[in-house]
Amino acid sequence: MSLNVYAVATPFVIALALAEFAWCVARRNGYYSFQDSIASMGTAVLNQCVNVAVALLVLPLFTQLGQYAPWRLDASSPLSLVALFLGVDFLFYWFHRFGHRTNIGWAAHSPHHSTEELNYAVALRASVTQRLFSFLFYWPLVLVGFPPEAVLAMVAFHLVLQFIPHTRVIPKLPRWVESWLNTPSHHRVHHARNDAYIDKNYAGFLIIWDRMFGTYEEETEPCSYGLTTPANTWDPTAINFQAWARLFADAIATKSLWDRLRLWVMPTGWRPADLPPRALGYWKQEGVEVKYHSRELSGVRGYLVFQLFASMPFMLLVSHHASPLSGWQKVALSLLLWAMATAWSGMLESKKWSEALELARVLAMGVAVTLWLVWAGAPQTWSALTASWLMVSLVWLRVARGGASRRSQANPFPG
Repeated sequence: MSLNVYAVATPFVIALALAEFAWCVARRNGYYSFQDSIASMGTAVLNQCVNVAVALLVLPLFTQLGQYAPWRLDASSPLSLVALFLGVDFLFYWFHRFGHRTNIGWAAHSPHHSTEELNYAVALRASVTQRLFSFLFYWPLVLVGFPPEAVLAMVAFHLVLQFIPHTRVIPKLPRWVESWLNTPSHHRVHHARNDAYIDKNYAGFLIIWDRMFGTYEEETEPCSYGLTTPANTWDPTAINFQAWARLFADAIATKSLWDRLRLWVMPTGWRPADLPPRALGYWKQEGVEVKYHSRELSGVRGYLVFQLFASMPFMLLVSHHASPLSGWQKVALSLLLWAMATAWSGMLESKKWSEALELARVLAMGVAVTLWLVWAGAPQTWSALTASWLMVSLVWLRVARGGASRRSQANPFPG
């Protein structure tokens, strides 16, 4: 693709998220949790890197499939664009429903629901394995004649639009709007773990699909967000692969070859008959919602906020269509970004290894990216800024964390 919709939309998405955050802070409504937001944004950086890789893998497959189309539709005409958008929206409904109703689909999709908040940071917490399943649902659009590039671009545009309903700030809209549009109210229901709301409102843009196929539910009671069996971690690897690990463990444990094969496409939660029912997690204590919270390293919040904003240019070096980096350099930088999100999660959970990992990540990323930019002939400002970020990060880690360590020794049980 000549244009990466995700990269182009990123500044607007970040601006909207910051506006919502500022509004919530001003109103003191508690819609944002620091730890949850850092975990969501770290996972979002990883997901944007994966989006590019998956699109590059899927495009050749779609191109080959398009050779069997009986005709070629002009994707530049307004009528064709509307038809393509409606086609993407309709197929997204079934992809999304598949993601909730089958074991393998839920393994890929559940990371998006692992957060116990609902805000625009949550909207960015997407699974790194889901995107491949998503693209593979849209092949009928190529077979009917839409150009593969247009299909992938429309899928990306459609996904960006779905960012908007992930909010508690916008109340219910007038009924004539709620009747056809997937509004924030409808999507709050989708993200809720209330018994009445589970597996409802799969729509992407138009709520009419849920009304047509019997999966619509109106928001009538306060929502509690997250999984009925909470992830209870900020680690991006655990968040993305917990459900996969459980499925693989069941496939290995069962003695039935037939169950080993069908396990993946059975309804969500199904287990082979020779395995006991899986113990459920608890998100309530005496009827009261309890959200996961961890004890973080002392004095780490300012550093994590700084690194969060600094990570955006690095993410764009992977995801933007005009990036000067080569393919293998983008892969290497993606792995370093994964190490970044992992180190952040460790800091939020006071893991002993987290500071060492973060130091190694900062050194490797700063030195490598600076050299890559110089070799690629990128503007000198870019490499200078990267080197400056490296120096500031190293000083911050050494001075700020050293001071926090001394404070912790002086008072090992801070209030």
